[in-house]
This record gives sequence, C-alpha cells and structure tokens, in this order.
Amino acid sequence: MTAVFAKSTFLFLSDVGGSELLLIAIVVLLLFGGKKIPELMRGLGKGIREFNDAKNNVRQEIEEGMKDKPATATQSSTTDTTPNA
Repeated sequence: MTAVFAKSTFLFLSDVGGSELLLIAIVVLLLFGGKKIPELMRGLGKGIREFNDAKNNVRQEIEEGMKDKPATATQSSTTDTTPNA
C-alpha cells in the first residue's frame, strides 16, 4: 500500500515533457532575467549546504550522545556501590 501512495504523489511529474520544461525555463528567464538566475542558484546552493551541515551536526551529536551514555552509566554504577559511613 505504501508503494502505491509513493507513486501517486509523483504522478503529476510523469506528465511533464520536454516542451513543458522548456516553457517553464522561458517563463523563469523572463521573470527573473539572465543576471538574477545565477544569484538565485547560488542562494539555493548555500541554503542546501547549510541544511546539510545542520543535518550532519545533529547526526554527530546524536551519535556522540549514544556513545557517551553507556560510559556515564558505568561510572555512576561504580560510585553508587561505595558503602555509607
């Protein structure tokens, strides 16, 4: 059932042909101009790069947290075994 759902969400992309893509490119060129398109693409690239960097940082923090938890659990268990005076 999930495969059918995944296919149905991208059905509209299967109907886009070469002439439609060319028309979209011409409209974008007319709206933004030849000088603005490279600036827009640079901004898009920077945004994607920042997103990927943030995603990798979160992944690293989670992995470090998973590695640190067992070490702190063993340390706390050794300090709990001291006899009370």
